Amino acid sequence: MKKAETTPKTNREHIRLVEQYGASNYAPLPVVLTQAKGCWCTDVEGKKYLDMLSSYSALNQGHRHPRVLRTLREQAGKITLTSRAFHNDAMGPFLKQLCKLTGMQKALPMNTGAEGVETAIKMARRWGYRTKSIPDGKAEIVVAENNFHGRTTGVISFSTEEHYRRGFGPFLPGFVIVPFGDAAALERAVNPNTCAVLLEPIQGEGGIIIPPQGYLTRVREICTRARVLFILDEIQTGLGRTGKMFAWQHEPASKPDAIVLGKALGGGIMPISAVAASAEALGVFDPGSHGSTFGGNPLACAIASTALDVIVEEKLADNAAKIGARFIGALRSLRSPLVREVRGRGLLIGVELVHGAGGAHKYCELLLEEGLLCKETREDVIRFAPPLVVKWKDIEWALPRIARVLQA
Repeated sequence: MKKAETTPKTNREHIRLVEQYGASNYAPLPVVLTQAKGCWCTDVEGKKYLDMLSSYSALNQGHRHPRVLRTLREQAGKITLTSRAFHNDAMGPFLKQLCKLTGMQKALPMNTGAEGVETAIKMARRWGYRTKSIPDGKAEIVVAENNFHGRTTGVISFSTEEHYRRGFGPFLPGFVIVPFGDAAALERAVNPNTCAVLLEPIQGEGGIIIPPQGYLTRVREICTRARVLFILDEIQTGLGRTGKMFAWQHEPASKPDAIVLGKALGGGIMPISAVAASAEALGVFDPGSHGSTFGGNPLACAIASTALDVIVEEKLADNAAKIGARFIGALRSLRSPLVREVRGRGLLIGVELVHGAGGAHKYCELLLEEGLLCKETREDVIRFAPPLVVKWKDIEWALPRIARVLQA
């Protein structure tokens, strides 16, 4: 009888397996996580870490939130998947809850954030043809430089990051790219064939770039005047991350026509995304025009309903605002020669390093040694985005370790 292979026990052994059998489409830090609860994780060698990434803001409720886990067990004990060939009893209540929370009239559930963006693109184009009488095949969507909306072939067609595009063409036409934060440039780009403007209210993967105050309100006015859909990608910024339920609420007059959500919508357990919009915009879809086998599955919908309850009832947006303001202030007081700028809103924080510091990845590795799970965004920005259940005592534990790395 063949001797059973030894189960990997160390970080290095697990990583070697992934490198041998997996595709190299990510460059993770050299740690293998095996347990987590709240804001804390443990690796296979027993070392504990404070999560400062939240799985790119998919864990706003923290790891393994007990209410979300209870819903997972209860729903899994009843029914998990029906496909959209049949109705299920979890989707309707979830859609109603999401529409009330977003202030929209309808919502369409999908699985991943990128699918949500693709849904919004299809919605905007068909809306343009049906309601604005844009000539067939001529619809345009205005987007921003430095954007990140996913990695599908459609989405990377309007990315300005060459690394996302190299070797994947030909690309989808119909997008006009303007500088982020420049409302005048955006207004000049809008023309009779424009069906939508698609933006992130804060560019997360782009380096935690916050536009000038009033920018989103101005874009809202431009879109209203030109009869163009204003679509916000709040996959990373939404659901409490920036200290408001949605980042656009920092400018109350900037409410979009459609909002794309994902990540934390699944409570850190199930992938689920959604486009919430006006009845006119989402009304362009008819049976067979768009869909997904797993989109709106009862397991994900039930979990998402509880995930939203947790954010609202535990006031996680308020906690993000309060803890985030103190955290940003403390980071700015470090006065490290390595730090060019600290910027952020709520618990979406970027520490931009000076050119010549050696790149943010190196410092994320040093922070890992100190027990902090961080990841760079762009070459020179360290991102701090802990779960929204984080307590100030957790941040106080982290600050001297951050100081040791950035002031060394």
